[in-house]
Amino acid sequence: MSLPKLSLLLNILVLIPVCSGLFLKANWAVDSFGIETPARGILLSIYFAILIFSAVLLFKFDAKMEIALLSVQIIYKFLSPFMVGTLTNPVIISNVFIAAFHSFSVWKLLGQK
Repeated sequence: MSLPKLSLLLNILVLIPVCSGLFLKANWAVDSFGIETPARGILLSIYFAILIFSAVLLFKFDAKMEIALLSVQIIYKFLSPFMVGTLTNPVIISNVFIAAFHSFSVWKLLGQK
């Protein structure tokens, strides 16, 4: 499986439990994302959109669309430690690692053009 497709699969494998936990108000989700607020609901909507788009691209691949999706994720994930003001939150830690992985996928996709 190619690196860009692995990025899509990574999104799916991470976001299914995250979206489920947020939607079902799991204790670990409250510990990691905080109490239920409108902002958390908006974040869940964004996560669902990324999950759906990743699944679609996994089966109907489009390099330009994946570059767009992953680039937005890379930017917000690398900005998150600065916006939150910590590197110790588990969501922030996973964001940084996922953004690094996605960066290699975008680099690979751009190199194919």
